[in-house]
Amino acid sequence: MAKDYYDILGVDRNASKEEIRKAYKKLAKKYHPDKYQDTAEKKKAEEKFKEINEAAAVLGDDNKRAQYDQFGKSGAGFDAGGFDFRDFGGFNNFGADFDFGDIFDMFFGGGSSFSRGRRRSFRGSDLRFDIELSLEEVAEGVQKTIILPRLEKCHDCNGTGAKNSSDIITCPFCHGSGRVTRTRRTPFGMFQTTTTCSECNGEGKIIKNPCKTCRGSGRINKNSKIKINIPAGVEDGTRLKISGEGEAGVKGAAPGDLYVVVHVKEHEYFIRDGDDLYVDIPISFTQAALGDVVEVATLDGKTKLKIPPGTQTDTIFRLKNKGIPHLNGYGRGDQKIRVIVQVPKRLNKKQTELLKEFEKVSGPDSNPVKGFFKNIFDKI
Repeated sequence: MAKDYYDILGVDRNASKEEIRKAYKKLAKKYHPDKYQDTAEKKKAEEKFKEINEAAAVLGDDNKRAQYDQFGKSGAGFDAGGFDFRDFGGFNNFGADFDFGDIFDMFFGGGSSFSRGRRRSFRGSDLRFDIELSLEEVAEGVQKTIILPRLEKCHDCNGTGAKNSSDIITCPFCHGSGRVTRTRRTPFGMFQTTTTCSECNGEGKIIKNPCKTCRGSGRINKNSKIKINIPAGVEDGTRLKISGEGEAGVKGAAPGDLYVVVHVKEHEYFIRDGDDLYVDIPISFTQAALGDVVEVATLDGKTKLKIPPGTQTDTIFRLKNKGIPHLNGYGRGDQKIRVIVQVPKRLNKKQTELLKEFEKVSGPDSNPVKGFFKNIFDKI
């Protein structure tokens, strides 16, 4: 039964090359077999991927497309079978800006590569480590030593996976290329397909005698001590990248990276807002009325704060440059101090007499509420 290549790619029969290219990229990404772990699903994806490549190979070529449009769907037996996935060596009929290899680079960016003659190279996995810091550590910057379980390069074989260097030989099936090329005849010419060598998994090398320590993987599990320098000024949720401290790559490939995620513990007194710090301090009624110099705490130690006479509750004072340092910059935030005037709940006889005398000599100022609402009372 003839295949409908337009239907396979989900495009109209009048679709342009650009529309076909976009449809192919979308479907190739969806059905690429390496995305599937389950054996049954992987097999279905392989078949679908072959269909997609086959359809693109025909519709991407003006001559083949014209012949297909004339004979293909009408049942003349058009069948461009024999296509396989992973790489289309030699097929690049969409123009100079379209390369099937670019698609595979997109799928395995930074981790592996199939593109045009390059062998697979499995980069190590990236790792994440969450760390908790105090506000004082954030203000100063700190170096931490962490224990990180990860796959490291096997030191016995230097990551090669082989017992000796002489045990690594060129794959006799692909002759070191990592790929196997097949040519098939179709009604419209010869089609060449290139697949990853199944014997060496695209590496181009085979190990005769594996390393006993890592059993040929080139990597071993290990708890590693790593020193992390955390700069001053980091915020809760800051992610620090430490290049090359992830897991080791497969058989000498590049290692992954380590991402350290910072969590800042809540402080007993200070509240952080950006790089500014806020703190509430209590002062007495007499301190607010007469003024005073009080000692306050900062992350740098103690300092003095002048309270001017007549200070009202909720007044905020600023201590410049006593906050958190700016991350990757100069200077630091401020510390904002809010004073809370405490009114005594219990008075002794002497205090009561003195306050009554104070009220008497204060006159109208002793009842500010009455003055505040005077205009309203006059109208009632």
